[in-house]
Amino acid sequence: MSKKIVAALLLSSALVLSACNTVEGAGKDVQSAGKAVENAAD
Repeated sequence: MSKKIVAALLLSSALVLSACNTVEGAGKDVQSAGKAVENAAD
């Protein structure tokens, strides 16, 4: 039983960490697009 709990915790922590990286990458993409629009407006 405890092996299942440990496996579930490891899997959920891996998913959370990968989600953080995805959100960070998406934020950088949005920031990059915003800068491109800003430069085009100048």
